[in-house]
Amino acid sequence: MRYSPLLTDLYELTMLAGYLEEGMTEQQALFDLFFRTNPYEGGYAVFAGLGPALEYLENLRFTPEELAYLGTVGLFKPRFIDYLRDFRFRGKVTAPPEGTLVFAGEPLLSVEGTLAEAQFVETALLTIINYQTLVATKAARMVHAAAGGKVVEFGLRRAHGPNGGLSCARAACVGGVRGSSNVLAGMEYGIPLRGTQAHSWIMAFPDELTSFRAYAAAFPDSCILLVDTWDTLKSGVPHAIIVAGELRGRGRRLRGIRIDSGDLVYLSRQARRMLDDAGFPEVEIVGSNDLDEYLIDSMKNEGSCIDIYGVGTRLATCSGPGGGALGGVYKLAEMEGRPLLKRSDDPAKSTIPGRKKLLRGVTVEGRFLQDIICLEGEEPQVGDIVYDPMNPLRQVTLPAGVRWIDLRGTVMEEGVRCGGSETLDVMADRSGREVTLLPEGCDRFAHPHRYKVSVTARLSRLREQLLGEHKAD
Repeated sequence: MRYSPLLTDLYELTMLAGYLEEGMTEQQALFDLFFRTNPYEGGYAVFAGLGPALEYLENLRFTPEELAYLGTVGLFKPRFIDYLRDFRFRGKVTAPPEGTLVFAGEPLLSVEGTLAEAQFVETALLTIINYQTLVATKAARMVHAAAGGKVVEFGLRRAHGPNGGLSCARAACVGGVRGSSNVLAGMEYGIPLRGTQAHSWIMAFPDELTSFRAYAAAFPDSCILLVDTWDTLKSGVPHAIIVAGELRGRGRRLRGIRIDSGDLVYLSRQARRMLDDAGFPEVEIVGSNDLDEYLIDSMKNEGSCIDIYGVGTRLATCSGPGGGALGGVYKLAEMEGRPLLKRSDDPAKSTIPGRKKLLRGVTVEGRFLQDIICLEGEEPQVGDIVYDPMNPLRQVTLPAGVRWIDLRGTVMEEGVRCGGSETLDVMADRSGREVTLLPEGCDRFAHPHRYKVSVTARLSRLREQLLGEHKAD
């Protein structure tokens, strides 16, 4: 999918035009993309959107029609329009793999190149990474709540527009969802398609049993029946059992039933009993109706017999406490080899300067211990003291027996992607595995344990030095 370079804020273009006037476009710059608060008041986020972001960078160029439009805006000189004709991203990007668990304050993408190219891509990178990371995190929380149950994405009709629906389906798979009702997402990303029928299908026939038989005849190898149009337990499930028997007589089997309203815990338990008693323990139960991680977790604790959770509205809209938007930002960290930071009256909004690495400490048991942000070239040592970037009085001494992993690698060099692309299944496996490796309590939905992210002493001193220079100015 091509993202137009006009998918940007106006100030990216006005700054670019200004840099051209000042002769600054070729100066070397490094920007970091990060977020300040974990989404959903949770203990982690799932990094997503890297593939589409790199596709945007690799194909960044202005068409004649786009340049003609900019010429009508009334802000830009002909010289600037001419400059844009050959504008490309030819820089370098460093990032973790998609599906990696990440935390507030950590540099996710580091983008380096000329000031012109590294600055201009800010808005597009943020809109791609912010939304997909938010969706992937919500999806991972739902999958974790399902505790072995399957989760399918049904969010297209409630998504924030067609592009939002497509991005949602992709990002949900990064977070561990294994199927979608979105047919375009199936074509674009190879996502397995899942779906049943609407209540209108049932209502279009003379009676429920006739509608079930017609659907089973049309799709004998993938038949899932919606059983709550009239009465789930008195009508829907008994009729589904009749159709299951008829399919079995033809050497086929009923795949499942779907319940979309009412008390899903009670109805699923009763439906399970009825199906088992009738000799159909293999028929799965799909539950849907505005589900999220909190409801799924509650339903599991109450003994729900749902096998597959259909999630839509609350996933696509990223609703819930601390949801709605990921506060990702994109800040200048180095210019012409000189480390820079943004100073703010709010300490939480001051940035971390310089060219950095993001390391994760893993115990001998393979569990995550903590993350460290350090300057390029640094290596943590046993006994080193590291500091909370927002509260230097909060310190940790690095223990022995910890293996340090560099979470990020070069994913784009000279504007060209490095290596092949991973499948969504690989990303999903990564996110699911990493949630299980968190320290105890970090995966809680409410009041999670705070995962430690620290900066090294050298980086802390550099930050304090630059803050001091700003105060002196």
